[in-house]
Amino acid sequence: MMLSLGMFVFAIPTLAYEEMKRRADYRHARSARIGARDATQFVGPGDETISLSGAAFAELSDGQASLDQLRDMGASGDTWPLVDGTGRVYGAFVIEGIDEGQSHFLPDGTARKIDFSISLLRVDEEREDPAESASDDYPTDDQGYLIGVPDDTPDPEVPDEDV
Repeated sequence: MMLSLGMFVFAIPTLAYEEMKRRADYRHARSARIGARDATQFVGPGDETISLSGAAFAELSDGQASLDQLRDMGASGDTWPLVDGTGRVYGAFVIEGIDEGQSHFLPDGTARKIDFSISLLRVDEEREDPAESASDDYPTDDQGYLIGVPDDTPDPEVPDEDV
């Protein structure tokens, strides 16, 4: 597994992206000053976006079915936890857009090559129910890596040793 968005797994049998770009913006309010540069004040984080791009080949994967599944996920408007193969939790994202290009066609019109690009937008700070966020369900370290799964089972009772 390279990455998962909700229950969709990016891998060779589904969609294996070739490039991942991540951008984080930070907001600064500006106040004009005479004879000097504007004064700025940090007012919080801005948008965080991730773009995945690659190509799917008919001989290796069912790229069309995978893109259709991602389109259905995007059309639902739901947020999806994004986790990479090492366990790093990126947060909750929505699918902003999917671009697709087809080439190298078989006689029946099936594309042998599908180029794709998927745009994701982080939205988990705006969630009303933080219990649904993947990063809240599982503890992470300061870099966002999973450090363990919470154990909800009670400890076994230890008999008294008053013998």
